[in-house]
Amino acid sequence: MSDLEGRCGTCARFVRVMEIADANGEIRREGECLLNVWPSPLKETATCSHYLKRGTAHLRPAPPTKTNRTRSVSRGSTTSSEPDSRLPPAPLQLPEEILDMSPEEFRAVLREVIRDELGASEVELGARWVGGEVILKPGKEGTQEKRVPIDAFFHKVVMIRDKLRVLEQRINAHAKLSDEEKIQMQQYVTGCYGTLTTFNVLFADRDAGFTGQKGDE
Repeated sequence: MSDLEGRCGTCARFVRVMEIADANGEIRREGECLLNVWPSPLKETATCSHYLKRGTAHLRPAPPTKTNRTRSVSRGSTTSSEPDSRLPPAPLQLPEEILDMSPEEFRAVLREVIRDELGASEVELGARWVGGEVILKPGKEGTQEKRVPIDAFFHKVVMIRDKLRVLEQRINAHAKLSDEEKIQMQQYVTGCYGTLTTFNVLFADRDAGFTGQKGDE
């Protein structure tokens, strides 16, 4: 990884990394930037002025703890000491990389964490579909058709997309999977994306939809 020194591939903010084998069989890595400096996906060889080397963030030294006041209770020859509950709690310590962020950077990172961990996502349904319905019309005569509000259907599609992204992240971060196993599992995820590109027509922003391999759309 020495050839990536100062590049996105060794940056602490380089996340959701996907490994791809090129035509020569060499593994290339692409991912996203927590700060959204550049549009995704980013190549591991990219870089910017916000580069932060992994493992360089340290916790600030804790302030010296105050000695708890003691209270002696005389009962014969017995002495007991109890902490004074009036003392303020110890201050919360945050990593330096968070303390050095601007409010805009922190909000961007927080939004990314919420999207990844909770499956939350801010996407819009295409204007022409608002108020519409998905109609499932059976081929058998005399059976009732099924109607689903299109906004409810779109919500389920977005949830599938978000859960696939979380799965993709968990695969990349899994400590017990080999690189070969990660690539194989990533191919299945990419195949799911490709199958679901049909629903990209529902998104107001097509870039917010599914992206499979070339030729899937």
